Amino acid sequence: MTWVATGWRGGSFSRSGKILGLGVLALGILTACGESGPQLGGGGGSEGLEIWWSEGYYPEETEAIRQAVNDWSEETGTPVELQFYSEKDLIQQSERAIAAGTPPDIIYGYSLDFSVLPQLAWQGKLADVTDVLEPVKTLYSPEALESVFYQNNEAGERSYYAVPISQQTIHIHYWQSLLAEVGLTAADIPQDWDSFWQFWATAQGDLRAKTGNEGLHGLGLPMSVAATDTTYTFEQFLEAYGVVLIDPQGNLLLEVPEVRAGIVAALTDYTQYYFSGDVPPNATEWGDPDNNVTFLSRLTLMTPNPTMSIPGSQRQDPVTYNEQMMTIPWPNTPSGEPLQYIASTKQVAIFADSPEMEAAKSFVAYLIQPEILAQYIEGAQGRFFPVMPELLQGSFWTDTTDPHTSVAAQQFTQTRPLPTVYNPAYSEVQAQNIWGQAVRSVVVQNVSPEDATDTAIAAIEQIFADW
Repeated sequence: MTWVATGWRGGSFSRSGKILGLGVLALGILTACGESGPQLGGGGGSEGLEIWWSEGYYPEETEAIRQAVNDWSEETGTPVELQFYSEKDLIQQSERAIAAGTPPDIIYGYSLDFSVLPQLAWQGKLADVTDVLEPVKTLYSPEALESVFYQNNEAGERSYYAVPISQQTIHIHYWQSLLAEVGLTAADIPQDWDSFWQFWATAQGDLRAKTGNEGLHGLGLPMSVAATDTTYTFEQFLEAYGVVLIDPQGNLLLEVPEVRAGIVAALTDYTQYYFSGDVPPNATEWGDPDNNVTFLSRLTLMTPNPTMSIPGSQRQDPVTYNEQMMTIPWPNTPSGEPLQYIASTKQVAIFADSPEMEAAKSFVAYLIQPEILAQYIEGAQGRFFPVMPELLQGSFWTDTTDPHTSVAAQQFTQTRPLPTVYNPAYSEVQAQNIWGQAVRSVVVQNVSPEDATDTAIAAIEQIFADW
């Protein structure tokens, strides 16, 4: 494989560093189960493929996609330029490249599905990848396919404008070793909503009294605007309170009195733990990694996290991974029903103006072969989960001796997508972190949950009106 380094010049990305001479692609669409799909390989043009990818949280994750790209490149003889960016830089660089008319051929990021891809699809900037998905469509869960069936305003229709790679929902991790210090076990953790959250607050007090560690907090709930984790965690609270913001037809439901009441209740519930001192004071300034860092420093007893990056980072430490740290399901909703989990589908997209369209589709088709996709997701330390139900039944995900992965995998049996799936305007709500603003205004500015809710509703309605 040929790796070529290029850089930014005058605010735009230069593709001139690529090696010329891409011949005919040897590989067309590779499909599962012996099916034959459209032959998208062949005649790729004079340049190689440019891929931008979000850098992994740990080396194994980055190496997993590097290996997949390398294998495809060697099979096809196609030179590839694979660039890794932090998630923040990936979004910023992409915006600049799009504005300059020099985006990469393929892009993948862990948070692009929240705001970026729905907007790009709406603007007609992403390639229709129906022909890539069609041969393996039956292998995907319906929710995964629904999540990439975007509205293209330019074309005036919906279609598949991204390809599902993996999925995430929000998991709860806690320190069993800390609970044991005050004589508590997993059997003591309640399953009803209010008692569940109060359990950690009570344990915080017991641990402080026993250890004298006043810096220990029971709950690692993010309260900041900077962290997308705030939005994701609060969205799960909204789900617990039965709040439906957008119906499947894309209609905004904020004028429904029950919806406003549910938002107020969720916001009141979520922020009360900050006022009671059960959440670290600096949670109002956290970025996305900070709840991980605080938890791994054993300064919080439990924390929700939208990926499995926390236990994944401890796989090489058997004592910590298997004995001290645990993963558990969320409690039942306040009404006593089992909680439905919000699933976010990680997606790879091809830009509509890619000069290497055939090569781009060939690579994506290669990546989503079940055996290749399984290797990539497992190689990423199980941070995200498969979007193909058959893969989710693999031993990596169902091993009951693993105190984290097999528990977390069960959450994907009852999921719903983010509201962005039903209306792309909601992507701007997520981009602006409207819910993070609401949470922070309550805990920092002492705005009432009712007023914070009304401000959030007004902001969302304006976004939809401007859309």
